[in-house]
Amino acid sequence: MKKLINLTIAATAALTFTTSLHAMDEKKDCDVKANGIEKVIATANKYNAEAKKKGLEFRRLNVNNSDLIKSVEEAIKTGAKEVNPMHFKGKKKSKTKLETNYAAERACKFAITALTQDEEAKTTWRLAVPGDGYKY
Repeated sequence: MKKLINLTIAATAALTFTTSLHAMDEKKDCDVKANGIEKVIATANKYNAEAKKKGLEFRRLNVNNSDLIKSVEEAIKTGAKEVNPMHFKGKKKSKTKLETNYAAERACKFAITALTQDEEAKTTWRLAVPGDGYKY
Protein backbone atom coordinates (compact mmCIF):
# COMPACT_ATOMS: atom_id res chain seq x y z
CA MET A 1 0.00 0.00 0.00
CA LYS A 2 2.85 2.35 0.89
CA LYS A 3 4.49 1.74 -2.51
CA LEU A 4 1.20 2.50 -4.24
CA ILE A 5 0.88 5.81 -2.39
CA ASN A 6 4.49 6.74 -3.23
CA LEU A 7 3.92 5.84 -6.87
CA THR A 8 0.76 7.94 -6.96
CA ILE A 9 2.55 10.93 -5.44
CA ALA A 10 5.45 10.60 -7.89
CA ALA A 11 3.09 10.31 -10.86
CA THR A 12 1.12 13.35 -9.72
CA ALA A 13 4.30 15.40 -9.30
CA ALA A 14 5.56 14.36 -12.74
CA LEU A 15 2.21 15.15 -14.34
CA THR A 16 2.10 18.56 -12.66
CA PHE A 17 5.63 19.39 -13.84
CA THR A 18 4.86 18.16 -17.37
CA THR A 19 1.62 20.12 -17.48
CA SER A 20 3.36 23.27 -16.30
CA LEU A 21 5.97 22.88 -19.05
CA HIS A 22 3.33 22.41 -21.72
CA ALA A 23 1.36 25.34 -20.35
CA MET A 24 4.41 27.59 -20.67
CA ASP A 25 4.54 29.81 -23.67
CA GLU A 26 8.25 30.08 -24.36
CA LYS A 27 7.89 33.26 -26.37
CA LYS A 28 5.93 35.08 -23.67
CA ASP A 29 7.97 33.84 -20.71
CA CYS A 30 11.30 34.62 -22.34
CA ASP A 31 10.42 38.03 -23.77
CA VAL A 32 12.77 40.60 -22.22
CA LYS A 33 10.70 43.59 -23.37
CA ALA A 34 7.53 42.29 -21.71
CA ASN A 35 8.96 40.70 -18.54
CA GLY A 36 12.27 42.44 -17.90
CA ILE A 37 15.70 40.88 -18.06
CA GLU A 38 15.83 39.92 -14.35
CA LYS A 39 12.63 37.86 -14.55
CA VAL A 40 13.77 36.16 -17.76
CA ILE A 41 17.11 35.19 -16.20
CA ALA A 42 15.31 33.92 -13.08
CA THR A 43 13.17 31.71 -15.31
CA ALA A 44 16.27 30.50 -17.15
CA ASN A 45 18.02 29.68 -13.85
CA LYS A 46 15.02 27.75 -12.57
CA TYR A 47 14.58 25.51 -15.60
CA ASN A 48 18.28 25.17 -16.40
CA ALA A 49 18.91 23.78 -12.91
CA GLU A 50 16.27 21.13 -13.56
CA ALA A 51 17.77 20.37 -16.98
CA LYS A 52 21.26 19.99 -15.45
CA LYS A 53 19.90 17.52 -12.88
CA LYS A 54 18.58 15.40 -15.74
CA GLY A 55 21.76 15.82 -17.81
CA LEU A 56 19.97 17.77 -20.54
CA GLU A 57 21.73 21.15 -20.47
CA PHE A 58 22.04 22.77 -23.90
CA ARG A 59 25.41 23.66 -25.38
CA ARG A 60 25.48 25.91 -28.42
CA LEU A 61 28.40 27.76 -30.01
CA ASN A 62 30.79 26.05 -27.53
CA VAL A 63 28.95 27.61 -24.58
CA ASN A 64 26.95 25.75 -21.92
CA ASN A 65 23.64 27.36 -21.04
CA SER A 66 24.72 27.82 -17.40
CA ASP A 67 27.78 29.81 -18.54
CA LEU A 68 25.55 31.95 -20.73
CA ILE A 69 23.27 32.64 -17.75
CA LYS A 70 26.27 33.57 -15.58
CA SER A 71 27.58 35.99 -18.20
CA VAL A 72 24.17 37.67 -18.51
CA GLU A 73 23.95 38.03 -14.72
CA GLU A 74 27.41 39.67 -14.71
CA ALA A 75 26.37 41.97 -17.55
CA ILE A 76 23.29 43.04 -15.58
CA LYS A 77 25.47 43.91 -12.57
CA THR A 78 28.01 45.86 -14.63
CA GLY A 79 25.56 47.33 -17.12
CA ALA A 80 27.34 45.84 -20.14
CA LYS A 81 25.54 45.84 -23.49
CA GLU A 82 27.28 42.71 -24.75
CA VAL A 83 28.17 39.36 -23.15
CA ASN A 84 31.10 37.07 -23.87
CA PRO A 85 30.51 33.78 -22.00
CA MET A 86 33.15 31.23 -21.09
CA HIS A 87 34.03 28.38 -23.43
CA PHE A 88 32.51 25.08 -22.25
CA LYS A 89 35.95 23.83 -21.24
CA GLY A 90 36.14 26.79 -18.85
CA LYS A 91 39.67 27.97 -19.57
CA LYS A 92 39.00 31.04 -21.68
CA LYS A 93 36.27 33.25 -23.09
CA SER A 94 34.54 31.90 -26.18
CA LYS A 95 34.46 33.66 -29.52
CA THR A 96 30.72 34.10 -29.08
CA LYS A 97 29.63 37.66 -28.35
CA LEU A 98 25.93 38.34 -27.93
CA GLU A 99 23.81 41.36 -27.08
CA THR A 100 22.68 41.08 -23.44
CA ASN A 101 18.91 40.99 -24.01
CA TYR A 102 19.26 38.45 -26.81
CA ALA A 103 21.53 36.28 -24.64
CA ALA A 104 18.96 36.34 -21.82
CA GLU A 105 16.15 35.28 -24.17
CA ARG A 106 18.34 32.59 -25.68
CA ALA A 107 19.31 31.18 -22.27
CA CYS A 108 15.68 31.11 -21.17
CA LYS A 109 14.49 29.39 -24.35
CA PHE A 110 17.28 26.80 -24.16
CA ALA A 111 16.43 25.96 -20.54
CA ILE A 112 12.74 25.46 -21.27
CA THR A 113 13.30 23.65 -24.57
CA ALA A 114 15.62 21.09 -22.99
CA LEU A 115 12.87 20.00 -20.63
CA THR A 116 10.02 20.12 -23.14
CA GLN A 117 12.00 18.04 -25.64
CA ASP A 118 12.64 15.49 -22.90
CA GLU A 119 8.92 15.21 -22.21
CA GLU A 120 8.01 15.00 -25.91
CA ALA A 121 10.64 12.33 -26.52
CA LYS A 122 8.92 9.98 -24.10
CA THR A 123 6.00 9.62 -26.49
CA THR A 124 7.52 10.26 -29.93
CA TRP A 125 10.81 8.36 -29.80
CA ARG A 126 9.25 5.25 -31.31
CA LEU A 127 8.63 7.05 -34.60
CA ALA A 128 12.36 7.39 -35.20
CA VAL A 129 13.37 3.80 -34.50
CA PRO A 130 14.45 1.72 -37.52
CA GLY A 131 12.39 -1.41 -37.93
CA ASP A 132 9.26 0.17 -36.53
CA GLY A 133 7.16 -0.95 -39.47
CA TYR A 134 7.47 2.22 -41.51
CA LYS A 135 8.98 2.07 -44.99
CA TYR A 136 11.55 4.73 -45.65
